[in-house]
Amino acid sequence: MQTATTLEVLRSAVAALRGEGKRLALVPTMGALHEGHLTLVREARQHADAVAVSIFVNPKQFGPNEDLDAYPRRMAADSALLEGEGVELLWAPTVEAMYPGGFATNVSVTGVSEGLCGASRPGHFDGVATVVLKLFNQVGPDLALFGEKDWQQLAVIRRMARDLDLTLPHVDAIIGVPTVREADGLALSSRNQYLSPEARAQAAALPQAMRETIAALRAGSAVAPTLATLEAHLLQAGFDSVDYATLADASSLVSLDALGDTPARLLVAARIGGTRLIDNMAVE
Repeated sequence: MQTATTLEVLRSAVAALRGEGKRLALVPTMGALHEGHLTLVREARQHADAVAVSIFVNPKQFGPNEDLDAYPRRMAADSALLEGEGVELLWAPTVEAMYPGGFATNVSVTGVSEGLCGASRPGHFDGVATVVLKLFNQVGPDLALFGEKDWQQLAVIRRMARDLDLTLPHVDAIIGVPTVREADGLALSSRNQYLSPEARAQAAALPQAMRETIAALRAGSAVAPTLATLEAHLLQAGFDSVDYATLADASSLVSLDALGDTPARLLVAARIGGTRLIDNMAVE
């Protein structure tokens, strides 16, 4: 595996892969890799001849009171994991390489970015869109893979790709990979490590309550009281607060007050033990 930390080295490495006629997949990450990330890498291998992974803790998607400094950084361990998966190229730029002096451009995707996590994390999805667009331009992949756990992020990136006519062959080249879960159903996340043993055990109530909510909705229960029951369930289970629990159109993320003919998604963000957990599941 070749590791690039400068744009010049990256472009030379990509050109070498292209010279071999290889179809290239990109898996963007912020490091602290876990099985969810490795699942993306393995899925990428099913669609491409070569896999590039980026590791960059993006300061532009962290708010002033968020955990940028505390975010885990494990480059040596992450690199070893990727090498074990046969990744051809690791792109690990510094902040200075990604945002050189005088950087003044911001990508903002309205609509899909404005509710849910966007409401409580102003500027977050601008940071996501800006860095992902830069990664696409830097690596020039044929396809890119993202976890469905961050469903709103995936919707923002897909909207950006459509609106800006990106050079990826088509919008289906942005592939969403189903959420990887622990045995008790909790979605894998780098932030799970912040949970105390007690909070970690209580956190399993989140996917359980979501599955029960989806069953109730499919059985014909009204949306508003069913979501209220979900919130109450989480608070009773030990969660400190619920940022949102929403039934939304899977593509536009417009809130729904009833199930219809188009795919829907149940999206939840809740806090426990000082850690904010997000999750989503299909409602069909």
